[in-house]
Amino acid sequence: MLSALFDSLTSLTAGQALLLILCAALCGLMISVTAMLTGSCSKSFAISLVALPVIVQVVILMVNGNLGTGVAVMGAFSLIRFRSVPGSSREITLVFLAMAAGLATGMAYAGYGFLITLCVCALLVLLFRTGYGEQKRQQCLRVTLAEDLDYTGVFDDLFDAYTSQHTLEGVKTTNMGSMFELRYTVVLKEPKKEKEFLDALRCRNGNLTLSLTRGVAGKEEL
Repeated sequence: MLSALFDSLTSLTAGQALLLILCAALCGLMISVTAMLTGSCSKSFAISLVALPVIVQVVILMVNGNLGTGVAVMGAFSLIRFRSVPGSSREITLVFLAMAAGLATGMAYAGYGFLITLCVCALLVLLFRTGYGEQKRQQCLRVTLAEDLDYTGVFDDLFDAYTSQHTLEGVKTTNMGSMFELRYTVVLKEPKKEKEFLDALRCRNGNLTLSLTRGVAGKEEL
């Protein structure tokens, strides 16, 4: 199963070439479905994941053991890298998987390509479904205070009552220096008590501006 279907260094028949293209496309289809199951995925990215193993497989077949052609192809791929938009770690992982599947099928190791694709896709879906690596949902809290109010520890009792985690990220002056704006990262103990938490803060800061933003972005780049 893991051996080569035939010697890809010799001349290929049309049937053999079509078989390798079909195998690469099926691997790309599995990778594309995995991308849609493990997060947001645009239509163009899903289609690209299906086509990428086929393209890599065709390139490997065209190189066909020729060192000079291989160096030229490597240079072409390096130029494409600088014309692509940086993606998240998940997207880069899926792209590398698609290229590995295309490389395996291009060398006629179709069974090995299917095995790699199936194992990695199953692993990605499993880790996503089990919530591996997820952190508690953080929110960005911005509180405006009058300049005559000492902001040091002014909300500590409220944070202890309503949040499981809170960090003061920064302080800046607003409104021509007549007010302070405090920026916190917080994790609520009970999300259902969000309004109650904001009402308590409003009583403490004199009903000035409050802002609680959901979804603090994390770093996903490799």
